[in-house]
Amino acid sequence: MPETNAPVPEDAVFESETGSEAAAPESLAPATEHYFSPQPVGDFKTAEIEVSLAGRELTIETAGSIFSPERLDMGTDALMRIVPQTPETGNFLDLGCGWGPLAITMALEAPDAAIYAIDVNERALELTRRNAKRLKLANIHVSTPQDVAANVTFDIIWSNPPIRVGKAELHAIMEQWIPRLVVGGIAYFVVAKHLGADSFEKWLRAEFAGAYDVFREDHYKGFRVVKVTRLS
Repeated sequence: MPETNAPVPEDAVFESETGSEAAAPESLAPATEHYFSPQPVGDFKTAEIEVSLAGRELTIETAGSIFSPERLDMGTDALMRIVPQTPETGNFLDLGCGWGPLAITMALEAPDAAIYAIDVNERALELTRRNAKRLKLANIHVSTPQDVAANVTFDIIWSNPPIRVGKAELHAIMEQWIPRLVVGGIAYFVVAKHLGADSFEKWLRAEFAGAYDVFREDHYKGFRVVKVTRLS
């Protein structure tokens, strides 16, 4: 969403976007509705946008009341510029998929991998399903977080996580999904530097000390990518 001068909430840990979050036009999403609302109430009015993912020019379906509905989010773009090529196979997780840019990129780069795209927002899940079908990406599995089988572990996690859920919920998300990395598995998180990258990285180092290595991978246009590797 466009950047504003509004103060960041006290419990905000980091932001996943341009200096902020991409919002739908007022005509598409109620001002009080967030992209992490499980059941958006705004009109489900779809539109098509042109994006470049995995070196391909694609037409994507999107709608209001999801994360970054009008364009490829700048934080997501930074993440994809920095992360290395995915392995050819394995289980990969797009944590907070929105309309699916990370899952689509993973699926295009690794057609033999199983891509899990999860979100709490039902509209985001429906759009990711539609975009996967449109692009004939049968290796993308779309679901709510609670519908991912407990025995599924991941080789790769990519995420452009939210800020507005607040510290407690944000930390709970990290505590739920980072331990589902296999030994040697890697998670990459993109964080806007001026909206809490340092505090987020510091928390990860403290929370996951010992069995995980937390490393500042790189930065791009005001965004930092933090790499978490499971050691044991």
